[in-house]
Amino acid sequence: MASTHQRAHRTGRACVLLAVLLLPGSAVGRLRVIQSGFPDSGEPPPGWTTWAARPEIAPRMFLDATHYRKGPASLAVSGNSNAAAYGGWEYAAGGVEPGKWYRLQAYYRAEGVPQEQLQIVARLDWRSAGGRAGQPDYAWKLQRDGEWRQISLEAPAPARAVSVRIQLYLANAPQGTVWWDAISLEEIPDPGPRTVTIASINLQPRNTGSAESSVSRFLETVDSSVTRADLILLPEGITVVGTGKKYAEVAETIPGPTVSRLAAMARRKNAYIAAGLYEREGIAIYNTAVLIGRKGELVGKYRKVYLPREEIEGGLTPGNDYPVFRTDFGTVGLMICWDVQYTDPARELARRGAEILLLPIWGGNLALGKARAIENHVFLVSSGYGYPTQVLDPNGEILAQAAEQGRAATATIDLNKRYLDEWLGDMRGRFMKELRTDLR
Repeated sequence: MASTHQRAHRTGRACVLLAVLLLPGSAVGRLRVIQSGFPDSGEPPPGWTTWAARPEIAPRMFLDATHYRKGPASLAVSGNSNAAAYGGWEYAAGGVEPGKWYRLQAYYRAEGVPQEQLQIVARLDWRSAGGRAGQPDYAWKLQRDGEWRQISLEAPAPARAVSVRIQLYLANAPQGTVWWDAISLEEIPDPGPRTVTIASINLQPRNTGSAESSVSRFLETVDSSVTRADLILLPEGITVVGTGKKYAEVAETIPGPTVSRLAAMARRKNAYIAAGLYEREGIAIYNTAVLIGRKGELVGKYRKVYLPREEIEGGLTPGNDYPVFRTDFGTVGLMICWDVQYTDPARELARRGAEILLLPIWGGNLALGKARAIENHVFLVSSGYGYPTQVLDPNGEILAQAAEQGRAATATIDLNKRYLDEWLGDMRGRFMKELRTDLR
């Protein structure tokens, strides 16, 4: 086991910079790097260097004794009134093993940075004996802690990796400054698969005459076509399809009678259920999708944001938010039909952490549905009438499809599977870090 301790002293204050490397075969056998308490000496801390692609676009990198979590200083990067500035601090760690998983965590605080998601960059740049190994992995998951943010990443080391560079940058923020502190990198156990079985229902009831009868047809189909699932999706407007009625005639409160019936089915199947119906709140009527939990609880609802002309003329009111919902297997987002025509519903749901997009839909553009899965690198599950009932993976590939009425498209997906592009790396991470939301 090898370890190094660096100590710096200034104006009588003792501060510690600690980096520990445990080589394979030791009692613990894991790489662990901890960096905090940076010495307020004016010199780069031991093991740290600064980087910029060209000297003229180098930001100002310095130790700041006024902003820190652990003291006496933090690693600071300033745009220095240079709109082209891009760069920051780097730390090289050895002892990496291909296929092993590692977690990067770092705290940052920023001022004058309008687009933190884009302009504050924390990543792992994997290195082989002769250069770069694979592609860098970006940290993008955030937790707020007062004025500080914890940003984190979990990823396996690619083939041929023997070391890694922790890279903490500021990008193109001329009036901005970011402070980095409490930085750690450690080996973690392989998380293994995180599997979810999804069943999407293909059914279009006809000539039912009532919302109750149409909903009964859907529940009967769930009973007959779904043996086991974690998540069951029904189409848009299950209370109006086949009834011949208008939206206002079938609109109901949420919770209400249809939600109660869906909740009973969710309990019976021990599954989450999502479905579209029409919600009345006061004088407003919304095209709404609900998510019911395994115990029959109302997890949440989404009101369709993009209403086509026909629905506006039918008296519906648009929603105004893109909520995501945490389940016991992951994070889910809901869209409804016409939403798929536009980029921002799926994009914002993905930005908020949705791993699966559920799309109850009447009919729409199949190419755009596929595009939403690919461009946001998420699973997309659709249940439709004039649109395929299917499960798409983040590459837009069909994992399951129900072509016949009364059938379910059933697939077991792995939310921990990494979908890598040979030349570009993990596209979900790149999407999160390179998406431009600053332009109108």
